[in-house]
Amino acid sequence: MPLQDLIATVSPRSPVLIAGPTASGKSALALALAQAQGGVIVNADALQLWSCWRVISARPDPADEARAPHLLYGCLAPGDEASVGHWLRLVAPILDAFRAGGPRPILVGGTGLYLSALTEGLARIPPVPAAIRAEATALLALGTGLSTMLHMLDAPTRARLDTRNPMRVSRAWEVLRATGRGLADWQADTGPALLPPAACTRLQVVADRDWLAHRIDRRFAQMVGAGALDEARAALPGWDPVAPWAKAIGAPELIAHLRGETDLATAVALGQAATRQYAKRQRSWFRARMRDWHPLDAQALAAAPGPGDRPAAAGP
Repeated sequence: MPLQDLIATVSPRSPVLIAGPTASGKSALALALAQAQGGVIVNADALQLWSCWRVISARPDPADEARAPHLLYGCLAPGDEASVGHWLRLVAPILDAFRAGGPRPILVGGTGLYLSALTEGLARIPPVPAAIRAEATALLALGTGLSTMLHMLDAPTRARLDTRNPMRVSRAWEVLRATGRGLADWQADTGPALLPPAACTRLQVVADRDWLAHRIDRRFAQMVGAGALDEARAALPGWDPVAPWAKAIGAPELIAHLRGETDLATAVALGQAATRQYAKRQRSWFRARMRDWHPLDAQALAAAPGPGDRPAAAGP
């Protein structure tokens, strides 16, 4: 479907949610919608929240930000609170403003958990004490920490987790340790959604694996010359590999290069591979959890005239 025809099918009077893997062109689609219909673009990507990663996380560049209002990009400093619950608290006033007559939000990102929590609700889990968070951080730093955490989790929670994602595993372990209840048990008590599916348009950008891999590799290589190394160099003095802000895809590989552990070509190749693996996890999540979202072909969107996909970074 041509881009202009697609835009014509989207109601300008209700919020729009756009999900898709990294480098699939979802940000360009959000910008095209905002320029054609008005509205404010709202970040729904965990890595694009961090102020230290504009290039590495593929945040919109200043030229794109000048074309339409953007919210929740680069709004957190390293060390700030970061969780799906915190993101929902940031989004809530934006939705309240829309309901009071403000601009229509266009929420776009590759963090499926954020978008699912927004439309399906989120369990009211008590805050985890700082001491337990520190215990989890120390445990993750051990070579066997991830497997130890998984072994300690309750079976229902373990069955629902992405067991290769240290942050998700750590979060589940922290909740169990702090409350005595598994994360799956808490999620069974999910509260009402901030934005029910009937109140919004939900679009999922679907990308062919090989086509997407080519775009990822090209974009990551371009990113190195667009400031990614400078961002990594600025982060190096306070680098903490287990911190949420340090999980930007490609950042650990560039940090390793700056420390003299790899040459630049190796760092780029490893960063490209890490990004392809990240996209694979995203696509798996979307297939499992967003089957009722309206699918859009990424290749068709990329071929349509309109704001192009930036040659920036390997983020979401």
